[in-house]
Amino acid sequence: MNASLLGLFSGFPTHHFTDEIARVLQENLPRRESLVFISAWPEDCARNDDDSDGMHGMFAERGMAFADHRVIDRRTSAADAARLVREADCVFLMGGDATSQMALIRDLGLVPELLSVRAVILGVSAGAMNMGRYAADVWETKALYEGIGLTDIVVKGHYAKDAWFIPALEELSMTRPIAAMEDESAVFIRGGAIWSLGNIHLIDKGGITTLTDETLKTIGNEP
Repeated sequence: MNASLLGLFSGFPTHHFTDEIARVLQENLPRRESLVFISAWPEDCARNDDDSDGMHGMFAERGMAFADHRVIDRRTSAADAARLVREADCVFLMGGDATSQMALIRDLGLVPELLSVRAVILGVSAGAMNMGRYAADVWETKALYEGIGLTDIVVKGHYAKDAWFIPALEELSMTRPIAAMEDESAVFIRGGAIWSLGNIHLIDKGGITTLTDETLKTIGNEP
């Protein structure tokens, strides 16, 4: 993994970065020429355009507007997608349908590009899930599938103690521990440092506890 910073987010229901998360991004995005989004609704181009504009607005309101922002979806050729990723200062994997996003990334041949680029790489919800070596499909297969491999951490966003997907996560945690993130939380990885912001829970061997940064380090070693 060559990214200058990884950021894994659960979600931002208010459509604003928290102060703490914004500070980390401001410190790690001194250059803001190109922001590239990767869709998790690859066929819904109108939605992707609206969502990417809105998400860029989250950066802009914190003084981090980019000179240019683009979205990669099914309109994008493999050559153009690879070029956009290579030239990006920040790549942002959007939320939505996780398996559809992963299929898009594979179809466009972007896994090696994402593993080699020096950009800041961020992901929210489905995007954060797909950043891992493995991702948890709680909707259809109820199994782990192979992700990009930027980190060993398996994450699931939008955690709440009564969430419908908790039984599936408990079952999947018999294979690998899972970081279950509440909204407005984050996991950051920079060099050898790994730290969290907000409320994150560890689901391991069917049990649920609070995830500490020390435990995060043990499950988040770079591949």
